[in-house]
Amino acid sequence: MLDTVRVKRLHPDALLPEYQSVGAACFDLHTIHADHIAANGATIFRTGLAFEVPEGHVMLVFSRSGHGFKAGVRLSNCVGVIDSDYRGEVMVKLTSDGGALHVNAGDRIAQAMIVPVPHVQLQWADELADSLRGHGGMGSTG
Repeated sequence: MLDTVRVKRLHPDALLPEYQSVGAACFDLHTIHADHIAANGATIFRTGLAFEVPEGHVMLVFSRSGHGFKAGVRLSNCVGVIDSDYRGEVMVKLTSDGGALHVNAGDRIAQAMIVPVPHVQLQWADELADSLRGHGGMGSTG
């Protein structure tokens, strides 16, 4: 079980991420500056933080559900992947698919979780094992 992840403050206004409830799967990331996302536009927000993601793990960054439901705002790349060997600042690019949104310094802009990542060996194969789904594409299971 992973207990501690080291976080480096790169800016004096950076806030240490926190889980907002006992059952929360993700901790929240905050921005260090105010900015505006124009309707159908995109803006990059700085967190002022760098993470020491443990080897064999990855930090996944997701949109906040409230942004999507209330403002039509999402993470520009849908899911951010912070590898264990990255030590730079974590930044979040938010895109509006609808209206404009003003973000204040200190606001929660995304959520993240750290999960184990198995490394697998990939190899070429002439055939693959059969499965119940087979070649069925998108929508083939109902």
